[in-house]
Amino acid sequence: MSDSSQLVWSKVLDLDELPEGRVKTVTAGHTSLAMTHYQGKYTALENRCPHQGGPLGEGSIEKGWLRCPWHGWDYCPHTGKPPGGFEDGVAVFTTEIREDGVYVGLEPEAPRVRTVSDVMVETMTNWGVRHVFGMVGHSNLGFADAMREAEEAGKLTFIGIRHEGAAAFAASAYAKLTGKPAACFAIAGPGATNLLTGLWDAKVDRAPVLALTGQVDTQVLGPGAFQEVDLSTAFRGVAAWSQTVLHTSKPAELMNLALKNALLKRDVAHLILPNEVQELPAGERPASGPQGRITELQITPPADALQAAVEKVQAAKRPVIIVGHGARFNMDTITQLAEKLNAPVVTTFKAKGQISDSHPLGCGVLGRSGTPVASWFMNECDLLLVFGASFSNHTGITPKKPIIQVDFDPMALGKFHKVELPVWGEIGVVARHLIEQVAAGQSEDQRQEVKQRWSIWREEKRRRLADDRGNGVNSASVFEAMTRLIPEDAVIACDVGNNTYSFGRYFECRRQSVLMSGYLGSIGFGYPAAIGAHCAAPERKTICVSGDGGFGQYLAEILTAVKYNMDITHILLNNNELGKISKEQRADDLDVWQTSLVNPNFAQFAENCGAFGIQVTTKDQLDDAIQRALDHKGPALVEVKTDVHLI
Repeated sequence: MSDSSQLVWSKVLDLDELPEGRVKTVTAGHTSLAMTHYQGKYTALENRCPHQGGPLGEGSIEKGWLRCPWHGWDYCPHTGKPPGGFEDGVAVFTTEIREDGVYVGLEPEAPRVRTVSDVMVETMTNWGVRHVFGMVGHSNLGFADAMREAEEAGKLTFIGIRHEGAAAFAASAYAKLTGKPAACFAIAGPGATNLLTGLWDAKVDRAPVLALTGQVDTQVLGPGAFQEVDLSTAFRGVAAWSQTVLHTSKPAELMNLALKNALLKRDVAHLILPNEVQELPAGERPASGPQGRITELQITPPADALQAAVEKVQAAKRPVIIVGHGARFNMDTITQLAEKLNAPVVTTFKAKGQISDSHPLGCGVLGRSGTPVASWFMNECDLLLVFGASFSNHTGITPKKPIIQVDFDPMALGKFHKVELPVWGEIGVVARHLIEQVAAGQSEDQRQEVKQRWSIWREEKRRRLADDRGNGVNSASVFEAMTRLIPEDAVIACDVGNNTYSFGRYFECRRQSVLMSGYLGSIGFGYPAAIGAHCAAPERKTICVSGDGGFGQYLAEILTAVKYNMDITHILLNNNELGKISKEQRADDLDVWQTSLVNPNFAQFAENCGAFGIQVTTKDQLDDAIQRALDHKGPALVEVKTDVHLI
């Protein structure tokens, strides 16, 4: 019996809380207990059955015995001993009945032991990972506790989402915006597999992401334990690097390699964390970090290729620059080059906003989601200088013009067809070399022509503002209002569908950053991406643009935004239809089938979740509704009832 004066006492029950003949789970400090009330006596028992770990506090007292809820083994509610003289009982702890309740005395808790997970989390934060999006569950609790310690120390922020798919999309958006990795976190089995779509989004858009997944205990790997999935195989296609942390592993080194692969390859890295390994004592094993493990990626192009590029640019009279998403961190340099060359700049859809539409040389988006301004200048040029673009068929960069393609990835050069001059090098480095070596004033000044083409397109947009079939607001009006009202430094996360095509066509960017599921084109990306964007840049206003189909996939994540009071304004275009699919069916001369949607009142739904919600049914309501949502400090949703045919 312990000396009661040395015990730490915790009140676990009120005097009238636990009826006679019942058992209940209580907590004293960090210890879970099964509290019984039988024959007038309160007893605190160890809450874990020694056979399968069943929680005895969830059992019942039958015929004088406390029965385990998992496998029916019995224990005495007073002594913790089983019948029949067996020795596999549970511990009993000191209990006192006081005037204000029932107290349990426990030995002082031992200091928290530094674990393998602590080493890995410290290494992860040393590499600059500041946000983790995910769900805590039974097969990742050890690693979760290490992250809790890091969060309490101010080194990490954990965002608990409602679906693991949203965690991966949020991490992908964070990386697209910053170029730095965030992590997504899930349990074994279904939690891990739910990450896959968002991770594919990051992979194909070259965004560095760290995936952390729990796993069942190593002793039951193989025969098919509960929630066991072969995660090495499941993640083989999406992860550029994937490893399991074992008892004999060097945990800091594995985290080093994971983040090095994510950053240098601009890809997904994956660590599998078996349940019991997470809580192994780490002893004196140190954490690590990026020092001496990573280099700056300043690839200077081959001299011959650079000289050829200089000569071709020097000879061009109407050069046009096309920038893709891969050029997003080098736009200041590329803009300087454009100004020196008098070259119009057009963007891929993924790169929308990388140059302002109000810049004298900015020509908007090229391709299916683009403007006639961009396509005009591509068709009228005598040289295309392409930085960091993937040549997607949706973009439609013509192979009929002479092309100089610049990319850090040699496999991206001439990927789909021959280009006149592939240049391997870091985009900013190549652009600086061209600025230094190409003489100014050799090409035509196309600024006045850019102004004229924008004037023609803006007049067409003004005509479309008047379109009204009586079935909802037209898209041109929605994005005209957004163009005027959205803050210049906002981050805009776009979903997939007609709403996004209309955004590309009608919204005019100034200094906003735009995020989208580019190469994967995954519906549902928008709202989780807004969560990731808010975490990456909380000082900037975050805007989400989605349709009813996309938002319907991750409706519950508005609760995540409410929980963390995220300043996200959501512009939701609701036409009760998967409008893009209907359009494609018509284009293929097919019947429109299975694209109609049954929706709630999304504005009321937002209010029910604790956010600000407002519904717009006519064009004249747009400005007031959007401004009220923007002024709200926290999550807000503007539901606009739109006409599916006026996109």
